[in-house]
Amino acid sequence: QVQLVESGGGLVQAGGSLRLSCAASGRTFSSAAMGWFRQAPGKAREIVAAINWNGGLTYYADSVKGRFTISRDNAKNTVYLQMNSLKPEDTAVYYCAGGSNPYYTTRPYDYGYWGQGTQVTVSS
Repeated sequence: QVQLVESGGGLVQAGGSLRLSCAASGRTFSSAAMGWFRQAPGKAREIVAAINWNGGLTYYADSVKGRFTISRDNAKNTVYLQMNSLKPEDTAVYYCAGGSNPYYTTRPYDYGYWGQGTQVTVSS
């Protein structure tokens, strides 16, 4: 059984930082792209960042460029999202997603494996 388990969410003041982790089990994702998505209440799920199989290529949504950093440790089957300079508009449930192809896409339906999500709340 494949599982993606996110951790590291919480409540933080604007300008603060959080580091999300996503640990995978039941399947190795070392040859697959991974992504972070988020969904705020009443809004559609949106891509935040994505990374290809070896970490050599990354993607960031315009809204998080320069503030968030995605990385991965294939030896640990884990992907990370470092979030700095957080804003209230970053408040959402953050989901880790695992793909089947080595290169990322920005489309949620291209990712076949999803975590349960972790809440990030940024207070003003």
